[in-house]
Amino acid sequence: MENLGAILPLLIIVAAFFFLVLRPARARQRAFAQTQSELAPGAQVMIASGIFGEIVALSDETLELRIAENAVVTVSRQAVARIIPSTDPEVESSPDS
Repeated sequence: MENLGAILPLLIIVAAFFFLVLRPARARQRAFAQTQSELAPGAQVMIASGIFGEIVALSDETLELRIAENAVVTVSRQAVARIIPSTDPEVESSPDS
C-alpha cells in the first residue's frame, strides 16, 4: 500500500502522455492513411503549400497535379494535405428558386 503512493504519480504521467501525445498522433496517422488511400485521378486536392489542383496520374511515390490549363507538376504523394470534395452543379440550388 505504501508503494502505491510512490507509483501513482508515475502512472498519472504515463496516462497523461498517452492521452496528450500518442492518441492524437495515432489519429493524425489514420487520417493521413485514409487521405492517401482516397487519391485517384480526377480528384481535386490541396497540397501542403496551399496549391490546389487536379490529379492527372498517380505512382507509388509521386503524383502529377494539374494546377492550370497547360501546367502539370510532379509532387510527392505525402504533400497532399486534403482532398477537396466535389460539388455537383445539380445539387446546388439555383438563384431562381
